[in-house]
Amino acid sequence: EMLDKALVDGIDSLDDVPDAMKALFEEFETVPDWVQPELVEQGAAIWRRWGTMLFSFAGAETLEIYTEAAVATPLSLAGGYAGDNALRRFLETCRFWIDVSEPGALLTPGSKGRATALKVRVMHVSVRSRVAKHPEWDIAKWGLPISQTYMLLTLIAGSLTPGLALWTLGYHTTPREIRALIHFQKYMGYLLGVRMQWYPETIADSIRALMTTVISRSYDSGEHGKELIESYPQAFAPRDGHRGLKRLREHYNFRINSVYSAMFMGPGTRRKYSMPKVLPWMIIPIVRFPLITAMELTRRFVPGAAGVHEKIMCAHRENWYRAQMEGREAQFDASGALRR
Repeated sequence: EMLDKALVDGIDSLDDVPDAMKALFEEFETVPDWVQPELVEQGAAIWRRWGTMLFSFAGAETLEIYTEAAVATPLSLAGGYAGDNALRRFLETCRFWIDVSEPGALLTPGSKGRATALKVRVMHVSVRSRVAKHPEWDIAKWGLPISQTYMLLTLIAGSLTPGLALWTLGYHTTPREIRALIHFQKYMGYLLGVRMQWYPETIADSIRALMTTVISRSYDSGEHGKELIESYPQAFAPRDGHRGLKRLREHYNFRINSVYSAMFMGPGTRRKYSMPKVLPWMIIPIVRFPLITAMELTRRFVPGAAGVHEKIMCAHRENWYRAQMEGREAQFDASGALRR
């Protein structure tokens, strides 16, 4: 309640503010000297033009790291991304991605994007504290839950990896745009509590950080990772009682996200889990490739097309999100108990 009030009215509107909360808001409300607003806005605009493709790619690429116990155990204990909760929690993450990439979202004091970022940061603090005390957590082996390392990798997963990987689907992201994404993610990471002394400043540094992670993987998540990985595509499956256009839309979401999961997971990893079949639906991104390529070229070279394209993609991602949420709102609740 204090956090919600401080986000609306400012921390000075509160009485008896804890020292930790004062320190949090002092850091959160200070824009570092290294921030380049034009790059932050350019990176956010790239997220907007990707629309729901960002959601699908981010969800699919994350499955590969669920093989690591240090990642899977906190998520399994919190329960958000597992079983029947998987879709709800994924949609809350989509809400976060939408909010922080709206025009001016990260740089405008009091914006919804900044409020969402701080709520996610506090939620991480809460989960980190409870998981660290849980008997299933091995702090000597894994360090702190939701560690600086894995938060940093999440930022790379929102900049370098989609910037490169989405070329396979027809999306054109230039090296200059990837550098803008890296800076956008850097400032977003700062708001989320990522310490910048380890943050990669260049594309090459990002690749090196990513490769270091790849060669140091343990594949030790066991049943926790299995539940998380297998729950993700099934979360989009048609729901009981839905008919007509709604069920057709759910069927498409299920099939296309199953395809993306297959595309962006390593084949060796995928074979270890029970995942939906992707044939004949693998034909969908193949058919879409020339259409997306044409759209990208039009956006880049036809005057005025980029603005129209962005508006369409923003409207589509909001419509998609609302259809999936069915009237619910994202909570970013930091008070929930662990599920075991």
